[in-house]
Amino acid sequence: MEYGKLVFDRYSCRKLTDAPVEKEKIDYIIRCATSAPTAVNYQPVHIWVVKNEEACKRIADATRFTFGAGLFMVVGAKADGAWVRPADSQNFAVVDASIVATQLMLAIHDCGLRSTWVGKFEPQVLKDAFPEMNDYNLVAIFPIGYPAEDAEPSDRHSLRKSLVSEI
Repeated sequence: MEYGKLVFDRYSCRKLTDAPVEKEKIDYIIRCATSAPTAVNYQPVHIWVVKNEEACKRIADATRFTFGAGLFMVVGAKADGAWVRPADSQNFAVVDASIVATQLMLAIHDCGLRSTWVGKFEPQVLKDAFPEMNDYNLVAIFPIGYPAEDAEPSDRHSLRKSLVSEI
């Protein structure tokens, strides 16, 4: 899909089916996400693909925002593996994870699936359920699936604030 069409067409889909997602599409999403740039190419980011029924139930324990999905991807970053800007000690772990997550989100839409960026979740509940996430700052959960027939953007989707100033 042409990039401009992709970014304007994508929306936060809150009604998904739990139909199985093809392995080729999962692989494509991962390839796109892992091609994202990170500060000084340190790549402190990790993506967990959650697709078995038991594990998906554990995701639902951490957030009510699962939207009917049968597949989830969780994005996190290790602060001690990230570049730190010397001038002010700003750690870029969350920035790097956000760049990876954005590419992941766009790839989901590009291959005909839908999702939304879920930031409202209980990180400790996820870490208790998935101990392999313990050393990471968890940034986002993406419920992933095919859109339900009645899925549509929210009323607020096209509302935009002015974000640009000329100096």
